[in-house]
Amino acid sequence: MKTVHAVITGRVQGVFYRAWTEEQAQALGLSGWVRNRQDGSVEAVFHGPEEAVDDMLRRCHDGPAAARVEQVAAEPYDGDPGQGFRKTG
Repeated sequence: MKTVHAVITGRVQGVFYRAWTEEQAQALGLSGWVRNRQDGSVEAVFHGPEEAVDDMLRRCHDGPAAARVEQVAAEPYDGDPGQGFRKTG
């Protein structure tokens, strides 16, 4: 199992990025959360099988159609991802 904290920058707020992320993560069977940050970026925690987490991170580089992702920065995360995947904030 793998858990990462990701910060996605670019045009990622106001383009349904959080809803898209929730849908994609649930389809992959991941746990965690996604939320907007005050600086205009989006942050997320993804937890699940290594291949599924890596796939999710690849998907984050594209995002929904209206998004323009500049960067996806991910690092290991040792906090509690919670049960299921949800949008917060």
